[in-house]
Amino acid sequence: MARQHINATINGDETDFLCDPTQTLLDVLRDELQLTGSKEGCGTGDCGACSVTLDGVLVCSCLVLGAEAEGKSIETIEGMANGDELHPLQRKFVDHIALQCGICTPGLLIAARSLLEHNPDPSETEVRYWLAGNLCRCTGYQNIITAVLDAAKEMRGA
Repeated sequence: MARQHINATINGDETDFLCDPTQTLLDVLRDELQLTGSKEGCGTGDCGACSVTLDGVLVCSCLVLGAEAEGKSIETIEGMANGDELHPLQRKFVDHIALQCGICTPGLLIAARSLLEHNPDPSETEVRYWLAGNLCRCTGYQNIITAVLDAAKEMRGA
């Protein structure tokens, strides 16, 4: 199969890459672009570990073909911090001990950021609903929910 030339904006940077037509966006990010923050937990879109945003829409990158990224904007966990300054969500995950092994953490952070971009003042129920597609086997979810709510409060300046 001939590899396809793809142009996309990844974490704000115009990026060109080659990919096989059957290669997932997750594999392109990890194997071609060395953006290894997104993890493959299941490969079937059930766990959320590979979550990224594609033109502002939260997606499981294991379910999207790399070729579908042509002309699109992709945001990954690597683009979340501002240099050495962690995003408020990242800081709050640390503060509230909302991470352990780290497999689910990038996907949870991307999903939480997407939520707060859509709704800067979510209720606990809304956070739980929005993050329902992200599975964590280590922490339970209370610290994660608390961290997201605390970050939302800080980001609103409340």
